[in-house]
Amino acid sequence: MPVAMPRSTNSTRCRACWSGVSAEWQDLNGHVNVRHYLELYDAASWPMLATFGLDERIFLEHRRALRPRAPSLVLVGVARGRYVTVHSRMLERNAKRFHGVMFVVDRTRQRLASAFEYVSTGADLDARRTAPLPAAFAAELDRVIAEHARLGWPAPVCGVMSV
Repeated sequence: MPVAMPRSTNSTRCRACWSGVSAEWQDLNGHVNVRHYLELYDAASWPMLATFGLDERIFLEHRRALRPRAPSLVLVGVARGRYVTVHSRMLERNAKRFHGVMFVVDRTRQRLASAFEYVSTGADLDARRTAPLPAAFAAELDRVIAEHARLGWPAPVCGVMSV
């Protein structure tokens, strides 16, 4: 199934962008090794969450955390020296969880390189249990989910994840 490439005008573009893929990330096939895609998503997740109002202050003051569950990763090779950007799309949420997809786009070749689908769960670090998402964060997620639902392309999802 062809998937439309995210554009900065129709997804949340994270501030984590790289001018080029380094030679150290290259595997024997000449593409980015799978573990480095996860580094891209990890590095881009925190700036993305901060744009929704969930930053380090929330974690420290409220002793809350997020626990990602059941990630799904789809890869297309990206060679070193290419320019990539990371984008996110929020799909749904409930009181304790949210479901989204992050994308690595190979801007050099103008194609989708990777999609990372996830469900994250709010956690109370003191009680060591799941917990509701902070109210301000949940409200911002609702706004972004509604905005992303109006996009002109379906999010590529595996079909088994949900909140």
